[in-house]
This record gives sequence, C-alpha cells and structure tokens, in this order.
Amino acid sequence: MSQTPRAAGRAGPDGGPARGRHSAAPRQRRLWPLLLSLVLIAGAVAGGLALHQSSADGQANLATPNPSGSPEVDETARAAGVNKVLVRRAQAIRNNDEAEFLQDVDPADKLLVARQKLLFENLRQFGFASLSYEQLREQFDQRLVDKYGPSTYLVGVAMTYQIKGIDPQPVRTMLGYTFTQKRGGSWQLVSDSDMDHLLPRGSHQEAWDLGEVLVKRAPRVLIVVERNEAKLADNLAAKAVSAVQAVSKAWPGGWTGSGVVIALDDKIVRGADYTVPKNAEDALAMATWVYRTLPGETTELGERADSYVVINPRNRDKIDARTLAHEFTHVATAPYGAYAPRWLVEGAATYVEFLPMAGEENLALDKYRKEVQTKYLAKAKSLPTDNVFFKDSDSSYPMSWLAVDYLFQHFGAVEVGTLYQEMASLGSTQAERNRIMLEHLNLTEGRLFLQLKKEAGS
Repeated sequence: MSQTPRAAGRAGPDGGPARGRHSAAPRQRRLWPLLLSLVLIAGAVAGGLALHQSSADGQANLATPNPSGSPEVDETARAAGVNKVLVRRAQAIRNNDEAEFLQDVDPADKLLVARQKLLFENLRQFGFASLSYEQLREQFDQRLVDKYGPSTYLVGVAMTYQIKGIDPQPVRTMLGYTFTQKRGGSWQLVSDSDMDHLLPRGSHQEAWDLGEVLVKRAPRVLIVVERNEAKLADNLAAKAVSAVQAVSKAWPGGWTGSGVVIALDDKIVRGADYTVPKNAEDALAMATWVYRTLPGETTELGERADSYVVINPRNRDKIDARTLAHEFTHVATAPYGAYAPRWLVEGAATYVEFLPMAGEENLALDKYRKEVQTKYLAKAKSLPTDNVFFKDSDSSYPMSWLAVDYLFQHFGAVEVGTLYQEMASLGSTQAERNRIMLEHLNLTEGRLFLQLKKEAGS
C-alpha cells in the first residue's frame, strides 16, 4: 500500500505535520515525506571577518597590519617560522604522530594542550588524502599583545584539505591562531580561539572542532557522531548509503559524489545554527556549503565545491533515508552554483525524495498531485518566489514539487538537469532566469505556472 504525501504546515488540531523555515519537522505519523530544504549559507560572512582580495604576495588580506608605532617585525622571518609550525602540524596528522602535532603548543597552558590533543584525535579519524595550512594576513589586537607579549602574532589560517573518498577536490575552511616567539627564535601556539568571534560563519567550526567525535565510513558515506554514539552512526550510515544510491540513480546524468552526515549534540556546526528558534523547532537537517575558495578570497560568497549535511540534534531520531535523499540532492547540485530559484532548488530535492527508494514504501504521488493542485495551486498566483519561499513554506514546498514534477514529465531528466545547472550558474537575475528557461523550455516561470494551471484544469 502506498503512502500519500500531504502538504506540510503548522501542526493543527488534527495532529498533522509541521513545516519550518528550513526543513521538515517531527510528525506523529508517516503521511508526508520529509521536505528538507537547502541551507547553503549565502550569507556566510555576515557578522564575521571577511577575507579580502589576495595581495601581490599571494596571502589574503585579513585585516589591517600592526599600527604605526608597534615594534619593528621581521615579517619574512616570522612568516617562515610560523610556516614551519603549520607544516609540522599537517605532517603530524598525515603521520599519525601526536607528539609532533603538540610539539609547538605552549606546554604551560594545560587547557590548550588538552584541546589540541583532542583536535588531533578527531582529525586523524577523517582520513585526509591531503591536508595543509596556509597563513593569511595578520589581525592585530592590542589586548592580546598586552596578554602574551610584544611578539604576539594573531593570524588567520586557511586549512586546505581533501577527505579521501569524500571531497571531489581540495576544499578550505578557516581558523585563527595566536603565536608568540620563544627564546631562540622559534614560534609556539598560545591560543586557538582568539579569532573565533571574527571568523566567517559557514566556513568555520567544523565537526572536528567540537568535542570527542566518532567517524564511521560506509560506501560513499562518512558519518560523524559523538564518541559514544556508535549505534547512531551505524543507523545513519545504513540510511545514508540508501539515500546516496537513490540520488545517484535519480539525478540526471547520475551522481558519483559522496555524502557527509554530521549528527552532533552541538547546535552550531559549520553553517547550521539550531539555536535559532525556528530552526530548533522545525528543522531536521541542513546542507551546508563546503568551499573551494573561502568567502572573500575570489568572490564575496566564496566558490562552493560541495556540501555537508548537519542534522538537528533535537530531531535526529526523525531522520530517514528519504530525508537524506533530499539533502544529498542538494549536495549533488551544490557545485553548480547558488543562483537557481528556490522553487527549482527545493522542488528538485523533493522530487528525488519522493521517488521509489529501496527499503522505503512507495508514495501515492498521483493522489498527492491532485491534492496539491486543489489545495495550493488553485489559490496561488505564481510559483513561490525566493523572498517569500520560507515564509510560506507550507505551500511553497508542494508547489515547487509540482512544478519540477511537471518539468520531468514533459521535458525529461536530461533537459531538467541541464536547466538546473545553467540556472544555478547564471540565473542571478530574473532576466537571466527567463532567458535560460526560454532557451531550454520555451517557457518563463510565469508561463510555467500557467501551464500547471492548465494541466490541473484538464
């Protein structure tokens, strides 16, 4: 017997499911497949310290250098000395050498040593195919000079890494380190958190930075949970493998990528923030950008390479394979760009989520299609627009699914896949979106909406 999807909305007297700004919320019974939304953090640098265009020497300009009047610094010698520390740390992770990793950490700061030891234990589980650290430009803070001494060097650091079998190319995240010079001229790490409040959201605070973790691998899947959650890791891995297979089969042209699922107790991981009331209550999972270049390095928003899924710790027991198939569709399409209209982004992910899937009961999509036409399309005046999509999410998701379902039925998977790629890459304005849609479908968004109306009437 097939299940009948039904449109999501705020929970009412009938105990129906609730829908939030970003993704599906818990529900009392399985009547509505989970509609998980894309949260690829477009405002990653908001409220944080953005990188600036790289300078002529190839180092990104993080902040204003030391003000005039500061002691003269041999910047070349300092950069070389700190670089030795960074190279040694990356090498220690590759060699699984904890002593080498801690060699340049201030031994007098026991808490820092403990944090760095835990960081090493976490990092070594991920299995990096490549890993390196690169100094960015100095961030001056007189308070830190007063605390650590005149040689204090607060610097942004780009960590470039590639997780074996997961990341299709090297990607970057950002951290901040404070160094001081020891007697004899070598440098030591005295803090790993002084710059945290300045770093861009969405390209900082990775899973390995957040307490004791356990990393579990399965075919094309990597799961990150708390150290004592082996059973949860096994459960999520099985669902993730099924979801990866489903997206690989369903997405036009096939998808050969991998899925990362992070399910930690922390409420802020990467670009996902489950302390925000709306997210905390309603969201199940979010797909968060992984960067090829950091925000501000070459473009304001950064160049996106991939996406990792972060699960809401409050709702992790509601995650199923369909949930992850939705999110992994966002992962599969993340490299295309950030400009596709929200109805296409969410409609495509929901379309894949609803398809027949191994181990999951089939959905009564014919019945659901009629329900969406009657309940939502009949009252709508257009496709959901980007600026109100999440505000009206209880109607936006089913309407978006209906539109993408129509495109697959009438134009085929190849055309839809090509359309998505061009819209995501080039559709930064409505004029561009119209041009691309006319080229591929001989339809604008407005005319597509009228076609949905026409088909419903027939």
